[in-house]
Amino acid sequence: MRKIILSILGVLLIVGAFFGAKTIIANKKRPKPKPDKVIKTVFTDTVKNTAVPIEIASTGSLIAKRRLELYAEVQGVFRGGAKLFRTGQTFNRGQVLIRMDATEYYASVQSAKSNLYNLITSIMPDLRLDYPDFFDKWQTYLDSFDMSKATPELPEVTSDQEKFFITGRNIYSSYYNVKNLEQRLSKYTIVAPFKGVLTQALVNEGTLIRPGQKLGEFIETGTYEMEIAIPKEYADLLTIGNKVTLKDLKSSKTYLGHIVRVNGSVDQASQTITSFVEISDPALREGMYLEAVLKGKEQENAIEMDRSLLLSDNEVYIVRDSILDVIPVQPVYFSDKKMVLQGIPDGTVVLSKSVPGAYAGMLVSPFQESKKENAVGTSQTLAD
Repeated sequence: MRKIILSILGVLLIVGAFFGAKTIIANKKRPKPKPDKVIKTVFTDTVKNTAVPIEIASTGSLIAKRRLELYAEVQGVFRGGAKLFRTGQTFNRGQVLIRMDATEYYASVQSAKSNLYNLITSIMPDLRLDYPDFFDKWQTYLDSFDMSKATPELPEVTSDQEKFFITGRNIYSSYYNVKNLEQRLSKYTIVAPFKGVLTQALVNEGTLIRPGQKLGEFIETGTYEMEIAIPKEYADLLTIGNKVTLKDLKSSKTYLGHIVRVNGSVDQASQTITSFVEISDPALREGMYLEAVLKGKEQENAIEMDRSLLLSDNEVYIVRDSILDVIPVQPVYFSDKKMVLQGIPDGTVVLSKSVPGAYAGMLVSPFQESKKENAVGTSQTLAD
């Protein structure tokens, strides 16, 4: 009897444990909390299609319109002048940039001139006897002959007899030999052809200069050119004389230039046309980076927006009843930061700035202060 009672108690204990565990497990099942709806606050703007002026921008660096690379054609020792040959030194037109010692060569030139003078003098008695009609002009030539000045041009020959006589005495060969020496003597001095500044100086006073050696660079200040590349679609804007607005990278200063040259071919790789803009301003320096802006035609029924708002499938986000949606658009022109679009009806509410993690169907709440009457092209709002 005792065993039966113990067996019954054991069964009851097991059954009680089973139902007790089942009750505990059932009490652990709590309802999952429902997530709150997250409504993103965004800044929007209302579309108003207008005529948007298209501006084509291109950047480049300034180069001097007139540049002179200085090279030596003769050999000699560099002698100092009135101004030091140093980078940044300014010279006026006609001032000596470089003067080399030409004492030895000058003596040879004077010797050749003396030989020419003696040769002409030796024919004067024959001219007086055989050709008296030609004597006076040759005598006048001798009277004007100055050893310290450039050799004057020979008298004009008026007859074959005179020509044969002068040629037979080697007058012409001696004369052109002297002119050749004088021309080479002039290369010992390099004169500034225009007012400018030295941008590079590679020799100093006392240096032995050799033929073909580069001496420096000399540029004209105040007038510069900038090379710009424009897409071929806007080739009609590249007309010589067209005005171009230029500004520095910080947009703190604006300059006005005009197109002076246009390349006649299209670059096959970039499909752009190269042109050159001339600009004159004493505040500019060679090597400065500027942005050139050409005003193109006005695009009717269009808006201007930030490029970051365009999706990969040529779509943009709009807001309909506090829900984000997408609408297809037609891009017309792209600049570095902006784009011109068509195909968005007037009154459509669009995002004025991109929203991280945005998707079609997302709940949004337009920020009240962003609801202005301005068109999209003039609005500058931010996303939350």
